[in-house]
Order: sequence, then structure tokens, then C-alpha cells
Amino acid sequence: MFQRRPTVKGDLSFSNPAVRAWLYQIVAVAIVVGIAAYLIHNTVTNLNNRGITSGFAFLDRAAGFGIVQHLIDYEQGDTYGRVFVVGLLNTLLVSALCIVFASFLGFFLGLARLSENWLLRKLSTIYIETFRNIPPLLQIFFWYFAVLRNLPGPRQAVNAFDLLFLSNRGLYIPSPQMGEGLLAFIVAIIVALAVSAGLFRYNKTHQIKTGQLRRTWPVALGLLILLPAIAQWAFGAALHWDVPALRGFNFRGGMVLIPELAALTLALSVYTSAFIAEIIRSGIQSVPHGQHEAARSLALPNTVTLRQVIIPQALRVIIPPLTSQYLNIVKNSSLAAAIGYPDMVSLFAGTVLNQTGQAIETIAITMSVYLIISLSISLLMNIYNRRIALIER
Repeated sequence: MFQRRPTVKGDLSFSNPAVRAWLYQIVAVAIVVGIAAYLIHNTVTNLNNRGITSGFAFLDRAAGFGIVQHLIDYEQGDTYGRVFVVGLLNTLLVSALCIVFASFLGFFLGLARLSENWLLRKLSTIYIETFRNIPPLLQIFFWYFAVLRNLPGPRQAVNAFDLLFLSNRGLYIPSPQMGEGLLAFIVAIIVALAVSAGLFRYNKTHQIKTGQLRRTWPVALGLLILLPAIAQWAFGAALHWDVPALRGFNFRGGMVLIPELAALTLALSVYTSAFIAEIIRSGIQSVPHGQHEAARSLALPNTVTLRQVIIPQALRVIIPPLTSQYLNIVKNSSLAAAIGYPDMVSLFAGTVLNQTGQAIETIAITMSVYLIISLSISLLMNIYNRRIALIER
């Protein structure tokens, strides 16, 4: 039998496994650096041969085109840098809306799949198996072309109390305008939340020591209503509302949610909620059945059992795949370019790239933004996952 030669301390020969491991890593790093240097040199050479300037100076040039939806003030004469901010905010808006809606819808669908009601269980199963097996781009087309574009025009818009108007131009809603009492209103809400949080911790400590349960939510709700109301009465209205009105062929005033935003939000929320529902269902089923029986033996109601016993344990299984679905929402939001929603891809990697020819810079900025957003979501979800983790002692 062959015997492995023992490693001698200080042996720098190639037969030493540690030396070989370091050499392999050094060679691998050198190859990667060499390939990167070649690609960079080749790119710079080709750009110089074609007379294409590189750099980010184009961000200070005037864009010269309009944007349908912008969360900040924007005019055609603004710079490409401001276009970048507008596209970033639009991407964050649709991503945040889809994450919230998909989470709520997926949670209730996941519970419905475990319901004892036969009809509710079958309907949720049909929903999940239907929408998660249709590509998201086709769902976006369905909501945009088949539903929202077939709504009536502005003159025949669906009217709700002369405040909300729904047409094929979008959903027009009142727009909040800052009032003189806004600062006092915000301070009142912060104080109410701080007092409610302190009261909740005090009641929790009291329950642990004495076993007596004190409800916090009535006092918290009263503070959240009473303190802002007093602030409004003493310092004036916090907000004024600009109500949309039909003038000519379209509505003026207020705030509009364009059909592209609605279609993208509906499609991605419905699509992702089907996957989240299965994550919720599997997470709940991963909790040992003995936990259900123990809660039932204590005569706990089903809602209390689910909220206090099952869900906290199921979160250990739910959070990691749920993070992946949130990341998928952010990445799938780039499909907005298919229907003309002004997000990062449509504006910066589309219109700006075509006007300036700065392909490397625009694509690099867009990729970096999506990378930073995804890493930020992963970081926040991992922090939350560590906080709720059950530590076995």
C-alpha cells in the first residue's frame, strides 16, 4: 500500500498540498485579471478608433424628451442625470407596490390552500396553478392591452364621488399638497408611535411577570387618532388636496396612475403571489403537528394558534425563499420596457443610450442599480431572518 508522505513544516516544494493550493489560486487570479485587462484594453481601443468618447460627462447634458410619469419635478430641458433619478424612482415605486401587494395576496392564498373549506381550497389551488405557469410578460400584455386599454375614454370615465376617475388614460386621484400644519402633524404621529411602542413593551414585561394580559392596541389607536387631530386643530391642516377635474379632452390636476404602472403592478403582483402562496403553505406545513395539538389542548382559538404559535415557527422556512421572490420582483420590473413604462431600463438603458451612444456607461449604471437594490433587499431580509430565528439552547 502507498503511504502519503507527511508534510514537513516549512516545506515549500510542489508536493506540499498547501503550496499547491496557493499556486492554483494565484494562477486563477492572474488568468482572471489578464482576461479583464485584455477586454478593457480592447474596448478602449475600439472606442478610440470609432471616435466614441467615454465617461459620465453626458449626465450633465440636456435630455430633450418628456416622461409621462415622474415622482419628482421634471421638464424636457432637464439633464440625463435627472432622467436617471426619475427612472430609478419609478423602478423603486413599482417594485415596492408589487412587494406589498404580492405579500398580502400570497399570504391569504397560502392560508386558503390549507383551509378546511373545500371551495376556498380548490379556488386558491386553481389560482396558484394558473398564474404561476403563465409567463409574466404575457400577463403584463393581458392586463395592459386586454383590460386597461379597453376602459372608456376620459369623457366616459368611471366616476367615484367626483374624486376618483378611471379611464384608459389611467386612474386620476387627489394629490396631497403640503399645508402649514404638516410638521406638527408628523411630530404628533412620531410621539404617538413612540408612546405606543413604550406601552407595548411595558405591557409585555407585565405579562411575563404576572401572567396578566393588557391590550395595547386600543390606547395606541386612540393616540394615533387623537394626537394628530389636536395638532391639526392647533396648527392648521397638514395637507391640502388637489382634486382632478375634466378640462377639455383630459383631466387636469390631482395625480395620475398611468395604465402602464397599473398593468405592471397587477401582473407582477398576481404572478409572484402564486409563488409566495406556496412558500407560505409549505412553511406552515413544516411546523410539527404536535404544535397544533398542544395549542388545541390549551383551548387556544385557531387565530391565536396561527398568529402566536405556527407563524413564528414557520418564518424560519418562509423567509429565505421569500427573499428570492422579492428579488425576482425587482428584476422582473425591467419587463416594463415592453409596454413603455418609464423605468430604469426603458429610460436609461433605452432612450438615453440611443440618444447619447454611451452604451457601456448606461448599461453599467443600470446593472449597478439593480445589483445595489437586490443586495439591499437581501441584507434587510437576512437581518430580519436573524432577528426572528429560534435559538435552540
